[in-house]
Amino acid sequence: MTLSKTCTQSLTSSSSSVTTAQAHCSPWLTSLVYPLGCDLVLPSYFDRITITGQEHLPKTGPVLLAPTHRSRWDALLVPYATGRRATGRDLRFMVTASEMGGIQGWFIRRLGGFSVNVDRPSIASLRLGVELLQQGNMLVIFPEGGIFRDGDVHPLRPGLARLALQAEASQPNLGVQIVPISLNYQPLIPRWGCQVDIHIGRSLKVENYRQGSTKHDAQRLTNDLKSSLLRLEQSTQPQERVLA
Repeated sequence: MTLSKTCTQSLTSSSSSVTTAQAHCSPWLTSLVYPLGCDLVLPSYFDRITITGQEHLPKTGPVLLAPTHRSRWDALLVPYATGRRATGRDLRFMVTASEMGGIQGWFIRRLGGFSVNVDRPSIASLRLGVELLQQGNMLVIFPEGGIFRDGDVHPLRPGLARLALQAEASQPNLGVQIVPISLNYQPLIPRWGCQVDIHIGRSLKVENYRQGSTKHDAQRLTNDLKSSLLRLEQSTQPQERVLA
């Protein structure tokens, strides 16, 4: 994601026709899906779910959750580890346009998700991400830009860092934080009765990366985020990561 000067100006424009209603969480659906997923679906499918680092999750303020993306199960496991029961907060999801079709898309739209074209993101979707952070929401973006089943951390797209920096610059002392999250399935391709480890790392404070050039700041933030994800990945023992 590359934000030109024109795009940056548009993101902060108060005349935006895009509203956060596009990432609205349906109260009745979330009250049904969260207990159903946490108490029935996930415990029935997985033999073991281990979560470490929940103490690193901010309970208030604008947060970008940056998980690795290993399976479509991630969309349930991230809220399970970081959502209502862990922080008392509902999540908003920025997902690829390809994931918004059919019944899955219907649920995503009503559970706080909105789509973005990762190759050519629209100004509207980027502006919406900034607005959600300005309002103190917890927003999920998979920084690798797609699902990778090999257990490695792949190159991160720069859009997450640029969005975070743009939001931080839009209001004094906004306090955006980025929380790295590693998801590891055993075996790597999840199946019934498998295990999953979720490691939550220390947050990166975006204000510490605003030093001048947006491009340079975003690159440094992206590099540090990748380093954090790599450290979390390495906390899973190699012998446990068995391919099916």
